[in-house]
Amino acid sequence: MHSAALDVVYFTLPGVILDTGKPMRRREFISLLGSAATWPLVARAQQKVWKVGMLSAVSRQAYSGLRAAFITGMRELGHVEGNDFIVEWRSAEQHYERFPELIAELVGLKVDVIVCATGQAYRPLQRATDTIPIVILALTDPVGSGFVASLKHPGGNITGLSTSYDDTAPKQVELLSMVVPNMARIGLLVDPSSPTYLPFRKSVEAATAKTSLSVTLVEVSSLDQIDSAFQTFKTADVRAFIAMPSALFFGEQNRLIQLALRNGLPSMFSQREYAVAGGLMSYGENLSDFFYRAASFVDKIFKGAKPGDLPIEQPTRFHLVINRKTADVLGLTIPPQLFIFADEVIE
Repeated sequence: MHSAALDVVYFTLPGVILDTGKPMRRREFISLLGSAATWPLVARAQQKVWKVGMLSAVSRQAYSGLRAAFITGMRELGHVEGNDFIVEWRSAEQHYERFPELIAELVGLKVDVIVCATGQAYRPLQRATDTIPIVILALTDPVGSGFVASLKHPGGNITGLSTSYDDTAPKQVELLSMVVPNMARIGLLVDPSSPTYLPFRKSVEAATAKTSLSVTLVEVSSLDQIDSAFQTFKTADVRAFIAMPSALFFGEQNRLIQLALRNGLPSMFSQREYAVAGGLMSYGENLSDFFYRAASFVDKIFKGAKPGDLPIEQPTRFHLVINRKTADVLGLTIPPQLFIFADEVIE
């Protein structure tokens, strides 16, 4: 015979405290259990998955290391890609005129923040939105360029990190002079469309004016002008060259380095990636570190901070990278003291 005592259920659910003063009957328990089964679904539905717009001027392959540095920074701050946030990546593939179109896509997707390290995209970004937070990277003199009110209080919807490419240019000239003997003329490869162009050019010209060096300036604003730039260097009897930091050049780093080696030209760049790929030297900020640090800005914005209240960060150190193998190919002897001060030597 069925006993009423069998209908009494004593049960404990994790995280649930039942203190009714009486035992729970089977029908009541089944009803509660059915409700409890929906709790994880409700929690997942309430958890926001952030959208991070990432704007690039170069291919996914050229950008992969920088993107990975950002993802690492986010993970260390507790944000897992695909779980807590997703990245909406857009690239102009070195065609700057595409930026307004790509930015419109990101705005249309209602991303929560846009991370961008391409100077040519900053003006279109400013015109497209004054509400979506923007984390800028790799821009020299953001105040003088009119992007922010001040480094300490940027104002508006922009924050991020600034570079000191104009400060590192004189040291780049000095380093090349130490490595290349009897150098009378140095080449300067520039991208006139970049906001960094004028401060970088003026800094190099000011540095060479204090020496006996002459400068051959070559402006490159499209990919089809790169080959002819090296022909100009050859005609002018340039003995080494400096390439200003530019997304146009970054996406073509292997091509630039091959042209430099083919013409027997020692090269100097601002980013480590060039030296790793075969350039003679690089001196400047670590761009991967900038992307890693960008994660902290995004994390603060996720937590409610206004970008205009987050101070623009400046570089804390510069890195010297030397490619010894390239020096050997070019028949150059690197002074021992440079190896001592180098942060990295590529063998």
